[in-house]
Amino acid sequence: MPDSPQTPSTLAEIRATRLEKVQQILDVGGVPYAYEWRVSHHTQELQSQFGDLAAGEEVDLSVAIAGRILIRRVFGKLAFFTLQDETGVIQLYLDKKAIEAGMPEAENPFQQLKQLTDIGDILGVRGTIKRTEKGELSVYVQQFQILTKSLLPLPDKWHGLTDTEKRYRQRYVDLIVNPEVRQTFRRRAQITAGIRRYLEKLDFLEIETPVLQTEAGGAEARPFITHHNTLDMQLYLRIATELHLKRLVVGGFERVFEMGRIFRNEGISTRHNPEFTSIEAYMAYGDYMAMMELTENLMATVTEEVLGTLEVDYQGTTINLTTPWRRVTMHELVKEETGLDFTKFTSVAEAITAAAAIGLDLEDCPTLGNALNEVFEARCEAKLTQPTFVTDYPVEISPLAKPHRSKTGLVERFELFIVGRETANGFSELTDPIDQRARFELQAAKKAAGDLEAQGVDEDFLTALEYGMPPTVGMGMGIDRFVMLLTNSPSIRDVIAFPLLKSAD
Repeated sequence: MPDSPQTPSTLAEIRATRLEKVQQILDVGGVPYAYEWRVSHHTQELQSQFGDLAAGEEVDLSVAIAGRILIRRVFGKLAFFTLQDETGVIQLYLDKKAIEAGMPEAENPFQQLKQLTDIGDILGVRGTIKRTEKGELSVYVQQFQILTKSLLPLPDKWHGLTDTEKRYRQRYVDLIVNPEVRQTFRRRAQITAGIRRYLEKLDFLEIETPVLQTEAGGAEARPFITHHNTLDMQLYLRIATELHLKRLVVGGFERVFEMGRIFRNEGISTRHNPEFTSIEAYMAYGDYMAMMELTENLMATVTEEVLGTLEVDYQGTTINLTTPWRRVTMHELVKEETGLDFTKFTSVAEAITAAAAIGLDLEDCPTLGNALNEVFEARCEAKLTQPTFVTDYPVEISPLAKPHRSKTGLVERFELFIVGRETANGFSELTDPIDQRARFELQAAKKAAGDLEAQGVDEDFLTALEYGMPPTVGMGMGIDRFVMLLTNSPSIRDVIAFPLLKSAD
Protein backbone atom coordinates (compact mmCIF):
# COMPACT_ATOMS: atom_id res chain seq x y z
CA MET A 1 0.00 0.00 0.00
CA PRO A 2 1.13 3.62 -0.47
CA ASP A 3 2.84 5.42 2.37
CA SER A 4 0.44 6.55 5.10
CA PRO A 5 0.21 10.21 6.19
CA GLN A 6 3.22 11.13 8.29
CA THR A 7 3.90 13.64 11.03
CA PRO A 8 6.35 16.42 10.07
CA SER A 9 9.17 14.78 12.08
CA THR A 10 8.56 11.43 10.38
CA LEU A 11 8.45 13.13 6.99
CA ALA A 12 11.84 14.60 7.76
CA GLU A 13 13.15 11.15 8.63
CA ILE A 14 11.71 9.66 5.42
CA ARG A 15 13.33 12.40 3.39
CA ALA A 16 16.67 11.82 5.12
CA THR A 17 16.43 8.08 4.39
CA ARG A 18 15.67 8.72 0.74
CA LEU A 19 18.58 11.13 0.48
CA GLU A 20 20.79 8.32 1.74
CA LYS A 21 19.42 6.15 -1.08
CA VAL A 22 20.34 8.87 -3.56
CA GLN A 23 23.92 8.57 -2.35
CA GLN A 24 23.77 4.77 -2.52
CA ILE A 25 22.64 4.97 -6.15
CA LEU A 26 25.63 7.20 -6.87
CA ASP A 27 27.92 4.80 -5.00
CA VAL A 28 26.97 1.89 -7.29
CA GLY A 29 27.54 4.02 -10.39
CA GLY A 30 23.89 4.91 -10.98
CA VAL A 31 22.30 8.25 -11.85
CA PRO A 32 19.45 9.11 -9.45
CA TYR A 33 18.17 11.84 -11.78
CA ALA A 34 18.47 10.45 -15.30
CA TYR A 35 18.68 12.35 -18.57
CA GLU A 36 16.37 10.26 -20.76
CA TRP A 37 14.49 7.01 -21.26
CA ARG A 38 13.27 5.98 -24.68
CA VAL A 39 9.62 4.94 -24.27
CA SER A 40 8.11 2.59 -26.85
CA HIS A 41 4.61 2.25 -25.39
CA HIS A 42 2.23 3.77 -22.87
CA THR A 43 0.32 1.70 -20.36
CA GLN A 44 -3.12 2.29 -21.88
CA GLU A 45 -1.80 1.23 -25.27
CA LEU A 46 -0.54 -2.04 -23.78
CA GLN A 47 -3.79 -2.64 -21.89
CA SER A 48 -5.77 -2.15 -25.11
CA GLN A 49 -3.45 -4.11 -27.40
CA PHE A 50 -3.14 -7.13 -25.10
CA GLY A 51 -6.47 -7.01 -23.31
CA ASP A 52 -7.46 -10.46 -24.58
CA LEU A 53 -4.23 -12.19 -23.55
CA ALA A 54 -4.97 -15.42 -21.66
CA ALA A 55 -3.79 -16.06 -18.08
CA GLY A 56 -0.24 -17.40 -18.10
CA GLU A 57 0.34 -16.34 -21.73
CA GLU A 58 3.43 -14.32 -22.68
CA VAL A 59 4.13 -12.29 -25.84
CA ASP A 60 7.67 -12.07 -27.12
CA LEU A 61 7.46 -8.32 -27.77
CA SER A 62 10.06 -6.02 -26.30
CA VAL A 63 8.56 -2.90 -24.72
CA ALA A 64 10.00 0.07 -22.86
CA ILE A 65 7.80 2.08 -20.53
CA ALA A 66 8.33 4.65 -17.79
CA GLY A 67 6.24 6.01 -14.96
CA ARG A 68 5.79 6.46 -11.25
CA ILE A 69 5.70 3.61 -8.73
CA LEU A 70 2.31 3.64 -6.99
CA ILE A 71 2.30 0.23 -5.31
CA ARG A 72 5.30 -1.86 -4.32
CA ARG A 73 5.14 -5.48 -3.09
CA VAL A 74 8.28 -7.57 -2.57
CA PHE A 75 8.31 -11.34 -1.90
CA GLY A 76 11.82 -12.74 -1.70
CA LYS A 77 12.94 -13.33 -5.29
CA LEU A 78 9.76 -11.81 -6.77
CA ALA A 79 8.34 -8.31 -6.69
CA PHE A 80 5.23 -6.69 -8.12
CA PHE A 81 5.07 -2.95 -8.71
CA THR A 82 2.19 -0.89 -10.08
CA LEU A 83 3.53 1.71 -12.50
CA GLN A 84 1.55 4.80 -13.54
CA ASP A 85 2.23 6.91 -16.61
CA GLU A 86 0.09 9.68 -18.12
CA THR A 87 -2.37 7.23 -19.67
CA GLY A 88 -2.97 4.70 -16.90
CA VAL A 89 -1.36 1.92 -14.85
CA ILE A 90 0.16 -1.50 -15.44
CA GLN A 91 1.76 -4.13 -13.24
CA LEU A 92 5.49 -4.81 -13.35
CA TYR A 93 6.41 -8.47 -12.86
CA LEU A 94 9.91 -8.39 -11.36
CA ASP A 95 11.73 -11.70 -11.16
CA LYS A 96 15.26 -11.88 -9.72
CA LYS A 97 16.47 -14.42 -12.27
CA ALA A 98 15.11 -12.52 -15.29
CA ILE A 99 16.52 -9.18 -14.12
CA GLU A 100 19.98 -10.56 -13.36
CA ALA A 101 20.01 -12.21 -16.80
CA GLY A 102 18.94 -8.94 -18.43
CA MET A 103 21.43 -6.78 -16.51
CA PRO A 104 24.61 -8.92 -16.32
CA GLU A 105 26.91 -5.90 -15.93
CA ALA A 106 25.10 -4.67 -12.79
CA GLU A 107 26.00 -5.86 -9.29
CA ASN A 108 23.00 -7.52 -7.60
CA PRO A 109 20.44 -5.49 -9.63
CA PHE A 110 17.41 -7.15 -8.03
CA GLN A 111 18.76 -6.34 -4.58
CA GLN A 112 19.27 -2.74 -5.68
CA LEU A 113 15.70 -2.66 -6.94
CA LYS A 114 14.40 -3.83 -3.57
CA GLN A 115 16.60 -1.59 -1.43
CA LEU A 116 16.79 1.64 -3.44
CA THR A 117 13.27 2.11 -4.83
CA ASP A 118 10.29 3.63 -3.04
CA ILE A 119 6.71 4.48 -3.83
CA GLY A 120 6.77 7.73 -5.77
CA ASP A 121 10.00 7.02 -7.65
CA ILE A 122 9.95 7.32 -11.43
CA LEU A 123 11.17 4.10 -13.01
CA GLY A 124 12.01 3.03 -16.54
CA VAL A 125 11.74 -0.65 -17.48
CA ARG A 126 12.23 -2.89 -20.50
CA GLY A 127 10.74 -6.32 -20.90
CA THR A 128 8.02 -8.41 -22.51
CA ILE A 129 4.27 -8.64 -22.05
CA LYS A 130 2.82 -11.35 -19.84
CA ARG A 131 -0.50 -12.05 -18.17
CA THR A 132 0.12 -13.68 -14.81
CA GLU A 133 -1.60 -16.87 -13.69
CA LYS A 134 -3.83 -14.66 -11.54
CA GLY A 135 -4.88 -12.73 -14.65
CA GLU A 136 -2.96 -9.45 -14.24
CA LEU A 137 -1.50 -8.00 -17.46
CA SER A 138 2.14 -7.20 -16.68
CA VAL A 139 5.43 -6.11 -18.12
CA TYR A 140 7.84 -8.99 -17.43
CA VAL A 141 10.87 -6.88 -16.61
CA GLN A 142 14.40 -7.69 -17.83
CA GLN A 143 15.97 -4.26 -17.27
CA PHE A 144 15.20 -1.25 -15.13
CA GLN A 145 16.59 2.18 -14.30
CA ILE A 146 15.64 4.58 -11.52
CA LEU A 147 14.95 7.74 -13.50
CA THR A 148 14.00 10.06 -10.64
CA LYS A 149 14.41 9.37 -6.95
CA SER A 150 11.53 10.94 -5.02
CA LEU A 151 12.39 12.43 -1.64
CA LEU A 152 8.87 12.83 -0.26
CA PRO A 153 6.27 10.05 0.13
CA LEU A 154 2.98 10.14 -1.73
CA PRO A 155 -0.13 10.60 0.41
CA ASP A 156 -2.37 7.66 1.06
CA LYS A 157 -4.99 7.57 -1.69
CA TRP A 158 -7.91 7.43 0.71
CA HIS A 159 -6.72 9.51 3.65
CA GLY A 160 -3.73 11.59 2.67
CA LEU A 161 -5.11 14.22 0.28
CA THR A 162 -8.71 14.87 1.30
CA ASP A 163 -8.13 18.49 2.33
CA THR A 164 -9.61 20.35 -0.64
CA GLU A 165 -7.43 23.44 -0.25
CA LYS A 166 -4.31 21.30 0.02
CA ARG A 167 -5.31 19.58 -3.23
CA TYR A 168 -5.45 22.99 -4.96
CA ARG A 169 -2.27 24.20 -3.29
CA GLN A 170 -0.29 21.05 -4.17
CA ARG A 171 -1.95 20.32 -7.49
CA TYR A 172 1.07 18.29 -8.61
CA VAL A 173 0.35 15.75 -5.86
CA ASP A 174 -3.38 15.88 -6.57
CA LEU A 175 -2.66 14.96 -10.19
CA ILE A 176 -0.44 12.04 -9.18
CA VAL A 177 -2.91 10.35 -6.86
CA ASN A 178 -6.25 11.29 -8.44
CA PRO A 179 -6.65 10.08 -12.05
CA GLU A 180 -10.03 11.82 -12.32
CA VAL A 181 -8.30 15.18 -11.82
CA ARG A 182 -5.96 14.45 -14.72
CA GLN A 183 -9.02 13.56 -16.78
CA THR A 184 -10.59 16.94 -15.98
CA PHE A 185 -7.60 18.82 -17.36
CA ARG A 186 -7.31 16.51 -20.33
CA ARG A 187 -10.94 17.26 -21.10
CA ARG A 188 -10.32 20.98 -20.65
CA ALA A 189 -7.63 20.81 -23.33
CA GLN A 190 -10.04 18.96 -25.65
CA ILE A 191 -12.70 21.62 -25.08
CA THR A 192 -10.43 24.57 -25.85
CA ALA A 193 -9.02 22.82 -28.92
CA GLY A 194 -12.57 22.08 -30.11
CA ILE A 195 -13.63 25.71 -29.71
CA ARG A 196 -10.68 26.88 -31.75
CA ARG A 197 -11.37 24.31 -34.49
CA TYR A 198 -15.01 25.32 -34.72
CA LEU A 199 -14.28 29.03 -35.07
CA GLU A 200 -11.41 28.52 -37.49
CA LYS A 201 -13.71 26.50 -39.77
CA LEU A 202 -15.93 29.60 -39.87
CA ASP A 203 -12.92 31.71 -40.95
CA PHE A 204 -12.33 33.36 -37.59
CA LEU A 205 -8.72 34.39 -36.95
CA GLU A 206 -7.23 34.24 -33.47
CA ILE A 207 -5.21 37.39 -32.85
CA GLU A 208 -3.55 38.19 -29.53
CA THR A 209 -4.21 41.52 -27.83
CA PRO A 210 -2.34 43.25 -24.97
CA VAL A 211 -2.58 42.01 -21.39
CA LEU A 212 -1.00 45.24 -20.13
CA GLN A 213 -3.26 48.16 -21.04
CA THR A 214 -3.19 51.90 -20.47
CA GLU A 215 -6.98 51.90 -20.05
CA ALA A 216 -8.95 49.02 -18.58
CA GLY A 217 -12.17 48.53 -20.49
CA GLY A 218 -14.65 46.18 -22.09
CA ALA A 219 -16.36 45.27 -18.81
CA GLU A 220 -17.35 46.59 -15.41
CA ALA A 221 -14.76 45.12 -13.08
CA ARG A 222 -12.07 46.30 -10.68
CA PRO A 223 -8.69 45.93 -12.41
CA PHE A 224 -5.29 44.97 -11.09
CA ILE A 225 -2.93 47.94 -11.31
CA THR A 226 0.80 47.74 -11.99
CA HIS A 227 3.59 50.10 -12.93
CA HIS A 228 6.08 50.10 -15.79
CA ASN A 229 9.32 51.45 -14.37
CA THR A 230 11.13 52.41 -17.56
CA LEU A 231 8.19 54.30 -19.05
CA ASP A 232 7.02 55.49 -15.61
CA MET A 233 3.45 54.51 -16.54
CA GLN A 234 0.54 53.10 -14.59
CA LEU A 235 -0.86 50.07 -16.41
CA TYR A 236 -3.77 47.71 -15.89
CA LEU A 237 -4.04 43.97 -16.39
CA ARG A 238 -6.84 43.51 -18.87
CA ILE A 239 -10.37 42.90 -17.63
CA ALA A 240 -11.55 41.96 -21.13
CA THR A 241 -10.19 41.63 -24.66
CA GLU A 242 -13.16 43.44 -26.21
CA LEU A 243 -11.90 46.89 -27.09
CA HIS A 244 -8.72 45.72 -28.81
CA LEU A 245 -10.51 43.01 -30.77
CA LYS A 246 -13.00 45.63 -31.99
CA ARG A 247 -10.09 47.80 -33.08
CA LEU A 248 -9.11 44.87 -35.30
CA VAL A 249 -12.60 44.86 -36.82
CA VAL A 250 -12.22 48.59 -37.54
CA GLY A 251 -8.93 47.69 -39.25
CA GLY A 252 -10.63 45.28 -41.64
CA PHE A 253 -10.63 41.84 -39.97
CA GLU A 254 -14.23 40.66 -40.29
CA ARG A 255 -14.02 37.63 -37.97
CA VAL A 256 -11.61 37.63 -35.03
CA PHE A 257 -11.36 35.94 -31.67
CA GLU A 258 -8.98 35.50 -28.78
CA MET A 259 -8.91 32.89 -26.04
CA GLY A 260 -6.84 34.11 -23.15
CA ARG A 261 -6.40 35.04 -19.52
CA ILE A 262 -8.46 37.82 -17.97
CA PHE A 263 -7.71 39.47 -14.62
CA ARG A 264 -10.27 40.99 -12.26
CA ASN A 265 -9.47 42.20 -8.78
CA GLU A 266 -12.50 40.62 -7.15
CA GLY A 267 -13.46 37.98 -4.62
CA ILE A 268 -12.88 34.25 -4.81
CA SER A 269 -15.79 31.80 -4.83
CA THR A 270 -16.94 28.59 -6.50
CA ARG A 271 -17.72 30.72 -9.58
CA HIS A 272 -14.96 33.32 -9.49
CA ASN A 273 -11.18 33.32 -9.64
CA PRO A 274 -9.29 36.61 -10.10
CA GLU A 275 -7.44 35.06 -13.06
CA PHE A 276 -9.64 33.16 -15.49
CA THR A 277 -9.93 32.26 -19.16
CA SER A 278 -12.43 33.69 -21.59
CA ILE A 279 -12.97 33.65 -25.31
CA GLU A 280 -14.28 36.68 -27.14
CA ALA A 281 -15.32 36.50 -30.79
CA TYR A 282 -16.39 39.34 -33.10
CA MET A 283 -18.17 38.99 -36.43
CA ALA A 284 -18.75 41.88 -38.82
CA TYR A 285 -22.14 42.24 -40.50
CA GLY A 286 -23.98 40.10 -37.94
CA ASP A 287 -26.32 40.92 -35.05
CA TYR A 288 -27.08 39.38 -31.68
CA MET A 289 -29.54 36.90 -33.17
CA ALA A 290 -26.80 35.50 -35.43
CA MET A 291 -24.39 35.29 -32.49
CA MET A 292 -26.87 33.37 -30.34
CA GLU A 293 -27.11 30.79 -33.11
CA LEU A 294 -23.31 30.60 -33.45
CA THR A 295 -22.86 30.29 -29.66
CA GLU A 296 -25.31 27.44 -29.18
CA ASN A 297 -23.98 25.54 -32.21
CA LEU A 298 -20.37 26.00 -31.07
CA MET A 299 -21.07 24.74 -27.55
CA ALA A 300 -23.24 21.85 -28.71
CA THR A 301 -20.66 20.75 -31.29
CA VAL A 302 -17.80 20.81 -28.79
CA THR A 303 -19.89 19.00 -26.17
CA GLU A 304 -20.73 16.19 -28.58
CA GLU A 305 -17.09 15.92 -29.69
CA VAL A 306 -15.80 15.69 -26.13
CA LEU A 307 -18.57 13.70 -24.41
CA GLY A 308 -20.24 11.89 -27.31
CA THR A 309 -23.65 13.15 -26.14
CA LEU A 310 -25.65 16.35 -25.69
CA GLU A 311 -27.06 15.22 -22.35
CA VAL A 312 -24.72 16.29 -19.57
CA ASP A 313 -25.00 15.19 -15.95
CA TYR A 314 -24.16 18.14 -13.73
CA GLN A 315 -24.31 17.61 -9.96
CA GLY A 316 -27.26 15.22 -10.28
CA THR A 317 -29.20 17.23 -12.88
CA THR A 318 -29.38 16.30 -16.57
CA ILE A 319 -28.64 19.29 -18.79
CA ASN A 320 -29.82 18.93 -22.38
CA LEU A 321 -27.72 20.93 -24.84
CA THR A 322 -29.73 19.97 -27.92
CA THR A 323 -30.27 23.11 -30.02
CA PRO A 324 -32.05 25.46 -30.42
CA TRP A 325 -31.98 26.79 -26.86
CA ARG A 326 -34.67 28.83 -25.20
CA ARG A 327 -34.71 32.57 -25.88
CA VAL A 328 -36.64 34.83 -23.50
CA THR A 329 -36.44 38.53 -22.68
CA MET A 330 -35.45 39.79 -19.24
CA HIS A 331 -38.84 41.50 -18.95
CA GLU A 332 -40.69 38.25 -19.70
CA LEU A 333 -38.67 36.25 -17.15
CA VAL A 334 -39.17 38.79 -14.40
CA LYS A 335 -42.92 38.85 -15.08
CA GLU A 336 -43.06 35.02 -15.09
CA GLU A 337 -41.25 34.68 -11.76
CA THR A 338 -42.54 37.70 -9.82
CA GLY A 339 -45.62 39.04 -11.57
CA LEU A 340 -43.90 42.43 -11.92
CA ASP A 341 -44.38 43.93 -15.40
CA PHE A 342 -41.65 46.50 -15.81
CA THR A 343 -43.12 47.66 -19.12
CA LYS A 344 -45.97 49.20 -17.11
CA PHE A 345 -43.80 51.19 -14.70
CA THR A 346 -43.27 54.85 -15.54
CA SER A 347 -40.66 55.60 -12.87
CA VAL A 348 -38.08 53.86 -10.72
CA ALA A 349 -40.04 54.90 -7.64
CA GLU A 350 -43.04 52.94 -8.89
CA ALA A 351 -40.83 49.86 -9.44
CA ILE A 352 -39.29 50.19 -5.96
CA THR A 353 -42.75 50.25 -4.36
CA ALA A 354 -43.94 47.22 -6.34
CA ALA A 355 -40.80 45.27 -5.55
CA ALA A 356 -41.12 46.02 -1.85
CA ALA A 357 -44.53 44.32 -1.90
CA ILE A 358 -42.84 41.04 -2.85
CA GLY A 359 -40.00 41.40 -0.37
CA LEU A 360 -37.30 43.03 -2.50
CA ASP A 361 -35.43 46.17 -1.43
CA LEU A 362 -34.52 48.26 -4.50
CA GLU A 363 -34.04 51.59 -2.70
CA ASP A 364 -30.50 52.00 -4.02
CA CYS A 365 -31.45 51.53 -7.69
CA PRO A 366 -30.97 54.81 -9.60
CA THR A 367 -32.95 53.87 -12.72
CA LEU A 368 -35.76 51.61 -13.90
CA GLY A 369 -33.25 49.53 -15.86
CA ASN A 370 -31.10 48.93 -12.80
CA ALA A 371 -34.19 47.93 -10.83
CA LEU A 372 -35.22 45.41 -13.52
CA ASN A 373 -31.78 43.85 -13.44
CA GLU A 374 -31.78 43.64 -9.63
CA VAL A 375 -35.07 41.75 -9.65
CA PHE A 376 -33.82 39.43 -12.39
CA GLU A 377 -30.64 38.59 -10.45
CA ALA A 378 -32.52 38.09 -7.19
CA ARG A 379 -35.44 35.99 -8.42
CA CYS A 380 -34.73 34.56 -11.88
CA GLU A 381 -31.05 33.88 -12.51
CA ALA A 382 -30.58 30.88 -10.20
CA LYS A 383 -33.62 29.10 -11.70
CA LEU A 384 -32.22 29.05 -15.25
CA THR A 385 -30.99 25.46 -15.17
CA GLN A 386 -31.39 24.42 -18.81
CA PRO A 387 -29.54 26.55 -21.41
CA THR A 388 -31.41 29.82 -21.78
CA PHE A 389 -30.60 33.00 -23.68
CA VAL A 390 -31.89 35.98 -21.72
CA THR A 391 -32.26 38.91 -24.13
CA ASP A 392 -32.93 42.63 -24.41
CA TYR A 393 -31.10 44.15 -21.43
CA PRO A 394 -31.45 47.70 -20.05
CA VAL A 395 -29.10 50.22 -21.61
CA GLU A 396 -27.91 51.34 -18.16
CA ILE A 397 -26.03 48.06 -17.57
CA SER A 398 -24.82 47.60 -21.16
CA PRO A 399 -22.46 50.47 -22.03
CA LEU A 400 -21.02 48.85 -25.18
CA ALA A 401 -24.17 47.44 -26.78
CA LYS A 402 -26.20 48.87 -29.67
CA PRO A 403 -29.64 50.32 -28.80
CA HIS A 404 -32.49 47.93 -29.49
CA ARG A 405 -33.96 48.66 -32.90
CA SER A 406 -37.57 48.57 -31.63
CA LYS A 407 -37.56 48.75 -27.79
CA THR A 408 -36.73 52.10 -26.18
CA GLY A 409 -34.34 51.95 -23.23
CA LEU A 410 -33.07 48.48 -24.10
CA VAL A 411 -30.13 47.12 -26.06
CA GLU A 412 -29.66 44.12 -28.35
CA ARG A 413 -27.87 41.94 -25.84
CA PHE A 414 -28.07 38.37 -24.60
CA GLU A 415 -26.62 36.42 -21.72
CA LEU A 416 -26.54 32.64 -21.75
CA PHE A 417 -27.38 30.93 -18.47
CA ILE A 418 -26.81 27.24 -17.72
CA VAL A 419 -27.26 25.70 -14.23
CA GLY A 420 -28.01 29.18 -12.91
CA ARG A 421 -24.68 30.60 -14.05
CA GLU A 422 -23.91 33.18 -16.71
CA THR A 423 -21.79 31.30 -19.24
CA ALA A 424 -21.72 33.69 -22.23
CA ASN A 425 -22.56 37.30 -22.97
CA GLY A 426 -23.04 38.93 -26.36
CA PHE A 427 -24.55 41.89 -28.13
CA SER A 428 -24.87 43.83 -31.30
CA GLU A 429 -21.90 46.16 -30.89
CA LEU A 430 -22.32 49.88 -30.47
CA THR A 431 -20.76 51.46 -33.58
CA ASP A 432 -21.89 55.07 -33.08
CA PRO A 433 -18.85 56.96 -31.68
CA ILE A 434 -20.98 59.83 -30.34
CA ASP A 435 -23.27 57.50 -28.38
CA GLN A 436 -20.23 55.51 -27.21
CA ARG A 437 -18.54 58.65 -25.89
CA ALA A 438 -21.66 59.61 -23.96
CA ARG A 439 -21.82 56.16 -22.35
CA PHE A 440 -18.10 56.18 -21.53
CA GLU A 441 -18.57 59.55 -19.85
CA LEU A 442 -21.39 58.15 -17.72
CA GLN A 443 -19.04 55.35 -16.70
CA ALA A 444 -16.29 57.85 -15.95
CA ALA A 445 -18.67 59.79 -13.71
CA LYS A 446 -19.45 56.62 -11.75
CA LYS A 447 -15.72 55.97 -11.46
CA ALA A 448 -15.10 59.50 -10.20
CA ALA A 449 -17.87 58.99 -7.64
CA GLY A 450 -16.00 55.99 -6.22
CA ASP A 451 -17.31 53.02 -8.21
CA LEU A 452 -14.23 50.76 -8.36
CA GLU A 453 -15.72 48.65 -11.16
CA ALA A 454 -16.58 51.54 -13.50
CA GLN A 455 -14.09 52.45 -16.23
CA GLY A 456 -13.01 55.73 -17.80
CA VAL A 457 -13.05 57.12 -21.33
CA ASP A 458 -10.86 55.22 -23.79
CA GLU A 459 -10.00 58.02 -26.21
CA ASP A 460 -8.07 55.79 -28.60
CA PHE A 461 -10.98 53.38 -28.93
CA LEU A 462 -13.29 56.31 -29.66
CA THR A 463 -10.86 57.48 -32.34
CA ALA A 464 -10.98 54.02 -33.88
CA LEU A 465 -14.80 54.13 -33.93
CA GLU A 466 -14.68 57.51 -35.67
CA TYR A 467 -12.84 55.84 -38.56
CA GLY A 468 -15.88 53.57 -38.79
CA MET A 469 -16.67 50.04 -37.58
CA PRO A 470 -19.05 47.94 -39.67
CA PRO A 471 -22.17 46.45 -38.09
CA THR A 472 -20.67 43.90 -35.72
CA VAL A 473 -21.72 41.37 -33.12
CA GLY A 474 -19.53 40.08 -30.31
CA MET A 475 -19.64 37.31 -27.75
CA GLY A 476 -17.62 36.49 -24.65
CA MET A 477 -17.75 33.08 -22.99
CA GLY A 478 -16.24 31.90 -19.73
CA ILE A 479 -14.13 28.87 -20.63
CA ASP A 480 -13.82 27.80 -17.00
CA ARG A 481 -17.58 27.66 -16.49
CA PHE A 482 -18.07 25.68 -19.69
CA VAL A 483 -15.39 23.22 -18.55
CA MET A 484 -17.08 22.99 -15.13
CA LEU A 485 -20.29 21.94 -16.88
CA LEU A 486 -18.67 19.29 -19.08
CA THR A 487 -16.56 17.84 -16.26
CA ASN A 488 -19.26 17.91 -13.57
CA SER A 489 -17.06 20.14 -11.41
CA PRO A 490 -18.77 22.09 -8.60
CA SER A 491 -16.07 24.76 -8.23
CA ILE A 492 -14.10 26.85 -10.70
CA ARG A 493 -10.97 25.88 -8.77
CA ASP A 494 -11.52 22.27 -9.87
CA VAL A 495 -10.93 23.26 -13.51
CA ILE A 496 -8.08 25.78 -13.08
CA ALA A 497 -4.81 23.91 -12.69
CA PHE A 498 -3.32 26.41 -10.25
CA PRO A 499 -6.06 28.64 -8.75
CA LEU A 500 -5.22 31.65 -6.66
CA LEU A 501 -5.35 30.83 -2.96
CA LYS A 502 -4.93 32.75 0.23
CA SER A 503 -1.40 32.55 1.59
CA ALA A 504 -0.84 29.41 3.65
CA ASP A 505 0.85 31.61 6.25
